[in-house]
Amino acid sequence: MTVMACDFGGTRIKLGLVHSGSVLLDMVLPADSRAPLANRLPDVRNALEEIIRKAGLYPQDCDGIGVGFPSVVDSRKKSILDEFGKFSGGPTLDLQRWAREAWDLPLALENDARLALIGEWQHGAGRGCDDLVMVTLGTGIGTGVIMDGRVVRGRHFQAGILAGHSTINFDGKVCHCGNIGCAETEASTMHLIEVARDLDGFRSSGLSRFSHLDYAAVFHCAAEGDPIALQLRDRSVQVWSALVVNMIHAFDPSRVVIGGGVMGSADIILPAIQDYVDRHARVTWGNAEILHAELGDTAALVGSEWLVEEMLA
Repeated sequence: MTVMACDFGGTRIKLGLVHSGSVLLDMVLPADSRAPLANRLPDVRNALEEIIRKAGLYPQDCDGIGVGFPSVVDSRKKSILDEFGKFSGGPTLDLQRWAREAWDLPLALENDARLALIGEWQHGAGRGCDDLVMVTLGTGIGTGVIMDGRVVRGRHFQAGILAGHSTINFDGKVCHCGNIGCAETEASTMHLIEVARDLDGFRSSGLSRFSHLDYAAVFHCAAEGDPIALQLRDRSVQVWSALVVNMIHAFDPSRVVIGGGVMGSADIILPAIQDYVDRHARVTWGNAEILHAELGDTAALVGSEWLVEEMLA
């Protein structure tokens, strides 16, 4: 099977051509996620057509297009159900019609983190495991669940994907989702500068010199002994660890896969989370294995092939 694939992220839109579990060609566009989704679709179409041309193929050589989107989506009706501060206007768009008019191809739609999980389950760190959860740490925090070899979606399509919006700090700030003290509000790139500025001594920290603060800067400054960076790093790791324990208690996985842009510091993050899980997760059988995602930025693209195949079955 050959599919066009599109992964809408908060910072980047990743596009690719996928065949037999491999990304043959890919391309990245700036997300411009504060703009309406309709404004990005022409550029997405042009980029996908450029990928097809470079591969020496035609759109009709593809079986469909798989799309990952950062929100709650109806995977049966292929519609976006909600907005989480990115790509406004999605619920008003008919993406199936867009794909038909552009290439006369069927479109499969899934939440982006759930689609990344599918990719890892089929071809990455989740291979051979049918009880699996994934956490993606990046602009936001995404999650997904495989249970008994099935993708967990739920009656209203939000099962398993909103753990990043579970409350970690009930005295915390109001998240853009409306909840209080979400894991995403407490420890994600989107909210990092707000959290950092609330720490006493931030102005004297090396972190204050960065025009765009991200976790690469936090881990770099922490390695140099910056006390504010160390505090921010350790606090964030604890948030992520608590989130993983919550998911283990809720979904009973054998394996937890962690991916996303923050995992450039996996050598520090993974052992810390595993240690926290071993000490705090209440299990009777052992404990979940904490693994680094293998597919990186291409996980959702790879998962798109399975998604199209599921739709056509």
